[in-house]
Amino acid sequence: MSELVTGEAVALELRPAKLPSRAMALLLDLAAAVTAYLIVTIALVAATSSLDDAAQTALSITSFVLVLVGGPIAVETLTHGRSLGKLACGLRVVRDDGGPIRFRHALVRGLIGVIEILLTFGAGACIASLVSARGRRIGDVFAGTLVVRERVPVTPAAYVPPPPPWLAGRFAELDLSAVPDGLWLAVRQYLTRMGQLDGQVRHSMAERLASDVAARTGTPPPYGVPAPAYLSAVLHERQAREARRAFGNGAPAGATAAGAPGPWAAGPSLVTPMTPVTTPPTLLPSTAPVPPSSLTAPASPPTAPAVAPPAPAPASSPAPPPAGGSPGEGQEASSGGGAGTGFAPPA
Repeated sequence: MSELVTGEAVALELRPAKLPSRAMALLLDLAAAVTAYLIVTIALVAATSSLDDAAQTALSITSFVLVLVGGPIAVETLTHGRSLGKLACGLRVVRDDGGPIRFRHALVRGLIGVIEILLTFGAGACIASLVSARGRRIGDVFAGTLVVRERVPVTPAAYVPPPPPWLAGRFAELDLSAVPDGLWLAVRQYLTRMGQLDGQVRHSMAERLASDVAARTGTPPPYGVPAPAYLSAVLHERQAREARRAFGNGAPAGATAAGAPGPWAAGPSLVTPMTPVTTPPTLLPSTAPVPPSSLTAPASPPTAPAVAPPAPAPASSPAPPPAGGSPGEGQEASSGGGAGTGFAPPA
C-alpha cells in the first residue's frame, strides 16, 4: 500500500497494481486495439483498391497511428484512466496525487508506450515495472501517473481495543467536556490502527495524543500508565457516558423508566419483594373455612320459628253481687273474675 500526501495535507492510501494484473489488462487492451486495426485495414483495402501503392501505404500508416496509438489515448482520456482491460481487471490510471488523468497524461503514456510496449513487445514495460517500487513503467514516470487497484477486498471494521482491567472505572470523575470531537476522532483512529504503525511512530503519536487529552481535561495521566492504555481507558469512559446519556443513567434499552428489568431478565430479578404487614390479622371465631360470601356481606341473624300469638279471651261482664252479700265479697268476686282476663278494676 502506498500512502500519498496531497497539497491539502490529506493522506491517500493507494494500492499500486502488480505486474500480473497490469499485464493482463495490457493484453486485453492490445487484443481490442489489434482487432479494431484489422477491421479498419480490411475496410481501407477494400475501399482504396483503385489507388496506387503510395496512397495505400500512407493510409496504412495513418490507420496504424490512429487506431493503435490514438485509440488508447482517446479511451483513457474519455474514461479518466479506465480502458477496457483495466476496467475488466479493476485497475485505473491516476495522477501521483490521486486525481484523475487528463489528455496530456494519456498522451505521454501513449507515445512512450509505442516504444516500450509495441516496439519491444512489452519487455521494456515489464523491466521498468519490476524495478520501480510502485510498479510504474517509463510512460508513468514521464507522465506522472500511477496504475492503482480500484477493487480491493473488504476488510472487517476495526474496533477500539478495550482498556486493561485495572484501569476500568479509574477515570469516572474526569472532566471530558473540553475535549473536542476532532481530538476524539484522532484518538479513535490511532487506537484502531496502532497495530499497523511502526513502533517509534506509534509511541510518539500516543504520547502526543495523551498530552493533548491531558491538557484538555486538566489532569495529567497517572504515573506508570502507558499512553495507549490511558487513551483507551479515557475513550471507553467517554463512550460509557454517552451510553448512559442515551439510555437514561445507564439503564439498558429493555428497561423501563421506573427501573424495571428488561425482557431478558430471569430468575430472582422478576420477583418483587413483599411489603411487611403492619396491621394484625383479624382472628376468626373458628377454624372452619369461611365461605367467600361471608367476607363481603354481613351474616344475617338466625330466624326464629314463627309462633302464633295467643287468642284473646272473651270479655266477661262483672257478675252481679249475690243478693245479701257484702260489698267486699262482691269486690273479691269481681277481682276473681277479672283474674282470668288480667283486668283489675279500680279500687
